[in-house]
Amino acid sequence: MKIVMVLTSHDQLGNTGLKTGIWLEEFAAPYFVFRDAGVELTLASPKGGQPPIDPKSDTPENQTPAMARYKQDTAAQKAFPQTVKLETIKSEDYDTVFYPGGHGPMWDLAESADSIALLESFYNSGKPISLVCHSPGRASSRDLPGRAAGEG
Repeated sequence: MKIVMVLTSHDQLGNTGLKTGIWLEEFAAPYFVFRDAGVELTLASPKGGQPPIDPKSDTPENQTPAMARYKQDTAAQKAFPQTVKLETIKSEDYDTVFYPGGHGPMWDLAESADSIALLESFYNSGKPISLVCHSPGRASSRDLPGRAAGEG
């Protein structure tokens, strides 16, 4: 089985000046479930390269076993900063697509023509799609700064 995980490239929480990105647990937990099951994983993001991590997701009180494993796993540490550009991903090359959450996806993935086309292609071909937490959301001025800025 081949899965593409689509991660955000967006690192700013609206116009608040606060940092955001992917919610680390929402990447780490499924990453290891997939990898341990022998899935061939491809990590992609709009810009390619290093996805931003929401600093709130990596505080001591938010640590989980999957996050601890991620921090000790050399293969995961090597793969994460080397995402491929989303524009190069084609649904016909994968069995499914998975979008981890975090606030970043509300700005880039929800608005990206490449992301929308990829999801539509998976959907139209009858392949499963999965979007976690904020990843299918769209940011608006009414979301900030209160509600979105304080949630993970």
